[in-house]
Amino acid sequence: MVYKMALYAVLGGLAGYGWHRLVGCPTGGCPLTANPYVSTLYGAAIGLLMVLG
Repeated sequence: MVYKMALYAVLGGLAGYGWHRLVGCPTGGCPLTANPYVSTLYGAAIGLLMVLG
């Protein structure tokens, strides 16, 4: 179960970073996608929620 949680967190983090790189926010006014660290952590949290749900 721990490995599955780690895998989903890593995949979610990669998806969050990919979202930042591909979609992003050119003006910097978007709180989730303007910063790559925030979007990566948000993606990892979504990945953890997916494995727990």
